[in-house]
Amino acid sequence: MTLADPEPDRPSTLPYLLEAVLSVGSELELNTTLQHIVDSAAELCEARYGALGVIDPERVRLTALITTGFTEEERAAIPWPPDGHTGVLGALVSDGRPLLLDDLTADPRFEGFPPGHPRMRSFLGVPIRVHTEVFGNLYLTEKRGGDGFTEEDLALLRVLASQAGIAIGNARLYETARRRERWIEGAAAVTTALLAGRPAADALRCVAERARLLADAAAGVVLQPTPEGGMEIVAASAQGDPGDLVGTSIAPGSAVLEQLLGGEPVFIEDSATDPRMTTHVRERFGPSMMLPLQSGGQLIGTLALPRHRGGPPYDAVDRLLASQFASQAALALVLADAQHDREQLAVYEDRDRIARDLHDLVVQRLFATEMMLESTRRRSSNAPVRDTVEDELGRAVDELDSTIQEVRTAIFALQQPPTDAPTTFRGRVLRETGGAAVLLGFQPSVHFTGAVDALLPEPVAADLLAALRGALAAAHRRSGVTSIEVGVDANPARARLTVSDDGRAESGTRGTTVTWESPL
Repeated sequence: MTLADPEPDRPSTLPYLLEAVLSVGSELELNTTLQHIVDSAAELCEARYGALGVIDPERVRLTALITTGFTEEERAAIPWPPDGHTGVLGALVSDGRPLLLDDLTADPRFEGFPPGHPRMRSFLGVPIRVHTEVFGNLYLTEKRGGDGFTEEDLALLRVLASQAGIAIGNARLYETARRRERWIEGAAAVTTALLAGRPAADALRCVAERARLLADAAAGVVLQPTPEGGMEIVAASAQGDPGDLVGTSIAPGSAVLEQLLGGEPVFIEDSATDPRMTTHVRERFGPSMMLPLQSGGQLIGTLALPRHRGGPPYDAVDRLLASQFASQAALALVLADAQHDREQLAVYEDRDRIARDLHDLVVQRLFATEMMLESTRRRSSNAPVRDTVEDELGRAVDELDSTIQEVRTAIFALQQPPTDAPTTFRGRVLRETGGAAVLLGFQPSVHFTGAVDALLPEPVAADLLAALRGALAAAHRRSGVTSIEVGVDANPARARLTVSDDGRAESGTRGTTVTWESPL
């Protein structure tokens, strides 16, 4: 004899009840536990169909329906989401007392069956309580053998429901612990990634992507305040292409924005229909959480986690864990930003030290050597070797002068912030030659003569930079170019640009010099 095919006159139901109680307590995973409960209840009371409706205590409605005995076609005919407010099912949700009916269709609360739904008559329903909270209801219909459910069936089902409440409580504790563990691991992973020195845009996208995966959301987005007083999506992660999410703005003055700017989370049932939502992307989403990213009382952004339309709403555990994750992520973002500032400051200090050492040691020694050579050349009086010595000393002086110019250019480049756009003319020239070095494969040599930053007005500076770009492009097109020398000379009367390379011209000659000049 099996529970699936019980004998009509079984001598005692106690073994079946014990077996059912043991069965419902054998799992820790919540969904598996719920399926065991409804299967055991149907077998214990010899019901053809069974269902377990899960109640959302905040909204007082059914949020899930676990069934047994239905075919795929019959299950597809069950309305979803289930009503939970009207009909016989709604009576159990609102009342919470057991319900035993010999003929379901004769009850005044009965509202009919949808097309394709199996016909049912006998009905038995009892609540499942976890501690003092009503977790859901067990529904059984169609007693095998044609008779209706008895008071004994009701008593058996109430005992099973009591034990099921204990099993569900344990399963919920286990699931909550696992979810909390995943969120904690996710927050730790985000903190590690942010403190690894990732760029700001990557850091925000990392927060959005990790939160989306943890919350099982359709998208994860990070919004930041705008100068106009609104908020704009600056980073997004979606299951597919985020599309037009980045750049979407919340206009100043909206009800949602006021809550967020005040540091309060916003929980939304359906983004598409909630009047507080005003963005054009809201129509594709359903339940959503919008959590402020704040640290030390400062709002640095908002983390939004919308689900697809028709998706399950976020429960209290989801909200709590996501809020804790947002607080941790906000702190990590602040720490990462502070770490980036410290690293930038260390770079500036190191560059300043290198530039100071180059100026105080290298340039001064080179300049002293140049003076010694120049003095030696002037004192040379031996006629037979004078010309040769003067030529060699002259070349040595020229090389030293060129080296000094190179070092001074390097000092100026070191003093520029590495990520900021140059504001001086020297910096703009160095940026052009630095960009050309990527294509050329080597760094052009740059020499400045005169107070170029002070003497060149903006129109002349723009023309000179345009001429420099053209000359560098032309040098890149010539074959055999291994070095380029750029000279910028300015005095109160005129500005001159000279670009020389050692490439082969179309005529076959080696070496080309381009000169540009403008009066001041």
